Amino acid sequence: MTRNAPSIKAQHAANQSTPQPTFGDWVSGARLRTLPLALAPVLIGAGAAALAEKFDLLLSALALGVALLLQIGVNFSNDYSDGVRGTDAFRVGPKRLTGSGAAAPKSVLKVALACFAAAAALGLIITLITQLWWFIAVGAIAIVAAWFYTGGKKPYGYAGLGEIVVFIFFGLVATVGTAYIQIKDLDVVATIGGTAAGFFATAVLLVNNIRDIETDKVAGKKTLATRIGRKASIALFIFLLWMPFLLAALIWLVVPAVFFVNIGIFVALPITYILLAAKSPKELILVLKLTSYLALGFAALMCFGLFQVSL
Repeated sequence: MTRNAPSIKAQHAANQSTPQPTFGDWVSGARLRTLPLALAPVLIGAGAAALAEKFDLLLSALALGVALLLQIGVNFSNDYSDGVRGTDAFRVGPKRLTGSGAAAPKSVLKVALACFAAAAALGLIITLITQLWWFIAVGAIAIVAAWFYTGGKKPYGYAGLGEIVVFIFFGLVATVGTAYIQIKDLDVVATIGGTAAGFFATAVLLVNNIRDIETDKVAGKKTLATRIGRKASIALFIFLLWMPFLLAALIWLVVPAVFFVNIGIFVALPITYILLAAKSPKELILVLKLTSYLALGFAALMCFGLFQVSL
């Protein structure tokens, strides 16, 4: 037994050094609360296609798959990149897989790459169906943008450009793209709706960065929030939160059923109050969650209104 003791201890040490994440850890790492931001633009784009009497269920479902996989992929990619850089050692929000040591960095990276590959596969199917071959380039650029948000030697997320890219890809590109593969043309409603979706997605990222201003400064992460400060960031967030309702008015004046998006005002009001009164990261996390759900509700109501006209 004495001879076996060292080997048993060595084996135990080896087991301890190899992270064994649970299913719950992976679900947490996927950051499900961000998925409404991927669903929202697809709903609006599908609604725009329905308004143009070009709605295609298969293409909409494929677009949704691409959006969700890209969102999950970028979440795991950020987890990996921030973790290996050591940035997450300073964070105050929910724990990350890599930064907390719950999962090996290579495992997180593999999951991120698998999500990107799956999104690319669905994008290729869309291309084959629509024969829009340039769509491959759009997909490739989206994946590159997802990776270099926090990946690479000079990630743009560390240079205060994250909000701009999120607005473009999780707003305009996702919405207009979903509509375009069905309508085969640029659509005004999709563009307005995509701008609204982009504002919500940008607001979610901004409030996340407002929460992390102090820790990001310590980590050397120069987000937009750290550059312009807390007060200016809060003012910008409020602008991003309320602008979608003004944009929607451009649509419901022509398509009255879209007026129901204004129900979301009853959610935007408490979000604004909580943000202005927030004194702890916990309250800002609540703002983040509520804004994400508001984005989804807004998109669902707009989609519903646009479909009513086509029925």
